[in-house]
Amino acid sequence: METNMKHIHTSFQEAVKDINDHSTIMVGGFGLVGIPENLILALVESNVKHLTVISNNCGVDDWGLGLLLENKQIDKMIGSYVGENKEFERQVLAGELEVELTPQGTLAERIRAGGAGIPAFYTPAGVGTPIAEGKEVRTFDGRDYLLETGLTADVSLVRALKGDKHGNLIYNKTARNFNPMMAAAGAVTIAEVEELVEPGELDADQIHTPGIYVQGLIEGQQEKRIERRTVRTHA
Repeated sequence: METNMKHIHTSFQEAVKDINDHSTIMVGGFGLVGIPENLILALVESNVKHLTVISNNCGVDDWGLGLLLENKQIDKMIGSYVGENKEFERQVLAGELEVELTPQGTLAERIRAGGAGIPAFYTPAGVGTPIAEGKEVRTFDGRDYLLETGLTADVSLVRALKGDKHGNLIYNKTARNFNPMMAAAGAVTIAEVEELVEPGELDADQIHTPGIYVQGLIEGQQEKRIERRTVRTHA
């Protein structure tokens, strides 16, 4: 019997059932690319409340994390981009949602640091801006740097193109922007994969997330929406 097989969930609702009120979760993706959309839908159905969500952005009004916003399930959002979402803007202006905006590169490094066990690091991004308020500033070689803390989560929800039953994952193109580092930064990581294969079927040299970071997997297809489509009218 294989002892390093991961738990294969039979439904998306089962996969998220242990996410409780007041949990901190990381959600992979870049815009609407590479988001674990079926796991997000299951979270909406679960009606879990008072979440702190760490993600590059908060979806759009009718898809992705925007659905959790609409359902008033998020108390705090830590991210770097808030466009394309009118409900996000409304909740912030109404004082219903706490937001911690972070430069995108800093956000990525905070997540990577958290997954690597690094509690904090210095970065020049944000020096002299409102981002620096309340943070330690030190000078190295004549340049000022902010102290930023690493980020971790109770649960990370990620999406991969392929995964095997040992939890090894391969992502597709820009889905690699945040998913791999979030997989490492969650105390528990659940991976939504488009194709689940047997151990040994993935090329070991192509694996982006080793199975040691993954606790559960579920196979499912996605709609693969985009945030905005711009087309040119022919003359």
